[in-house]
Amino acid sequence: MSEEKRNKHNINILDRTNIKITGVLDVISFDEEMIVSETELGVLILKGLNFHINKLNLDSGDLEIDGEIYNLVYEDKSSYGKPASGILSKIFK
Repeated sequence: MSEEKRNKHNINILDRTNIKITGVLDVISFDEEMIVSETELGVLILKGLNFHINKLNLDSGDLEIDGEIYNLVYEDKSSYGKPASGILSKIFK
């Protein structure tokens, strides 16, 4: 695969029920309520309901998902999976 194709990362959401993502390097975990994927720009976490992966092609970096999307957030690769250490994490313990 060409470097030019691999370095692009886009997210297209249609009606909060269909999402197409490019630049996906790996899918770390998934279930019906959460999908965690590693992208060119960091770890992407999707939360919602009734997720179904329609297409996953790691060679081209394409991921397509159906379901109700409630939340989409990026995490820094180095901080994903580590406990939070900020002031808010201490307040909400």
